[in-house]
Amino acid sequence: MQILQSFQNIFKIPELRNRILWTFGLLVVFRLGSHIPLPGVDPQAIQNFAREMEKSGGDLFGLIQVFTGGAIGNLALFSLGIMPYITASIIMQLMTKVSPTLEAIAKEGPSGQRKIQQYTRYAAVPVCLVQGFFAARQLAAWSAQQAAESRPLLMSDSGWNVVFMMLGMTGGALFIMWLGEQITERGIGNGASVLIMAGIVARMPAILIDMFGKARDGNLRGDFIVIILVVYLASIVGIVFVTQAQRRIPLQHAKHIRGRRMMTGGRNYLPLKVNTAGVMPVIFASSLLVVPQLIGAIPGLNFMTDIFQRGWFFYSVFYVTMIIFFSYFWTYLFMRPDEIALQLKESGSFVPGIRPGENTAGYLNTILSRITLCGAVFLCLIALLPDLISVGLQLDRYLVAFLGGTGILIVVGVGLDVIQKIESYLLMHHYGGFLGPNARIQGRR
Repeated sequence: MQILQSFQNIFKIPELRNRILWTFGLLVVFRLGSHIPLPGVDPQAIQNFAREMEKSGGDLFGLIQVFTGGAIGNLALFSLGIMPYITASIIMQLMTKVSPTLEAIAKEGPSGQRKIQQYTRYAAVPVCLVQGFFAARQLAAWSAQQAAESRPLLMSDSGWNVVFMMLGMTGGALFIMWLGEQITERGIGNGASVLIMAGIVARMPAILIDMFGKARDGNLRGDFIVIILVVYLASIVGIVFVTQAQRRIPLQHAKHIRGRRMMTGGRNYLPLKVNTAGVMPVIFASSLLVVPQLIGAIPGLNFMTDIFQRGWFFYSVFYVTMIIFFSYFWTYLFMRPDEIALQLKESGSFVPGIRPGENTAGYLNTILSRITLCGAVFLCLIALLPDLISVGLQLDRYLVAFLGGTGILIVVGVGLDVIQKIESYLLMHHYGGFLGPNARIQGRR
């Protein structure tokens, strides 16, 4: 009842109501574009393509499906999805930390951030062209294989057709980038993240319908469905708990004189999130798993494909190692203990019992390394969960893919971010929080 009252309060605030309507309207446009076929593609052959690629369980195809909301399976105008923009954003974030010039621009405040955003848009164009070219060439090769097997052609493998498809996917990706920016500016939440979440959620009904259809036909046991749903709910609870978990470092502010009075320094906390890196380690690790498959396509190196087959020992060890590595890499890239210690020292703050400067940096580094390991281990468990359930219950992986991995991390993380923004609007206008007047969406110590 309290949540229903919160939804009623949402539409009583004009600004929040407009932002939500803008978000839903732009998401409708995004989903429509995910079903408009590319030029030169045979619509009748698309269903066979999507079915074969979905059940093949390829890592690259599965990763692209997550970021396009199934558009690549439909060979739609938005086949590249938001991936080129995310790639360009990651490149610019890394370059900002490496290049002193870009780092100085980023520290100029809002104007500097606008310049970095503009550079990101420019970088997204060549990324779109490169990804569109390789995607079009791969589709043309797959269509040629169909012709050799006397099956309906997916598309013509002519050079002009490949160019048209590349330009179509590039235009669609740039339009999605514009949609994401409009959601960020006029809607609610981060536009790119909201689009990814919408694509993932849009795929879930089809998976559930397929699952219950198999159960109706006797190809899937009913207790397996109950186990899958229970594990899914438990995964959501665990992700929410770890995402919101914080290690709060107590801080003491130095005393200062105001007028003729000596003011005692206040106390607050420095929150360090357990999962600072978020979903990025899983995304990077999943992307690297494509490399052994590409190497395995070279004659004489086919054993690489067998060694790194999904669910095998080397695959799991490599996957876990990369997730842990990128968890530390991403965390320490944006949270440097020495910089935090220097900022605390300059602001007159200190950790009680720890000397400012190097001692504080060492203390923060120890805590950050420990909680990062906890977050990385949790990411490994979530990432491997679909494979474990698939092997344990002897099910096709695409039926349990939504239980873990990149998809569920993105959905839960973006959902929490949107709810927090809605709650801030409610509290600002003197309404109760989204979960009630006494409940707050905050980190746990």
